[in-house]
Amino acid sequence: MLVSRVVRTEQEVTMATKNQGFSAMVELCDNCGRETSHSVSVEIRTESKKRENAEFSREPYRVTRCQSCGEEKSQRMNNA
Repeated sequence: MLVSRVVRTEQEVTMATKNQGFSAMVELCDNCGRETSHSVSVEIRTESKKRENAEFSREPYRVTRCQSCGEEKSQRMNNA
C-alpha cells in the first residue's frame, strides 16, 4: 500500500503582505511615503507595436494601484 503525505509550509512574502481586506495588499507607496493598501493584479500586455508580431509579444505585468492616492505602477514579470 502506498501512502502519500503532503507537507505544506508558509512561503515568505517580500513584496507585500495581506491586509484585512479580501483583495488588498499592503505595500510601500512612493507617492504617499508610507505603507498603504494596494489593489494588485496581473495583466497580459502587448509590447510590440507591429501588428504582425503582436500575438507573439504578450508579457505578464504585475500592476499595483494605491488605494489612498491612486498611483499605479507596473512591473514586467518575465525578464527573459
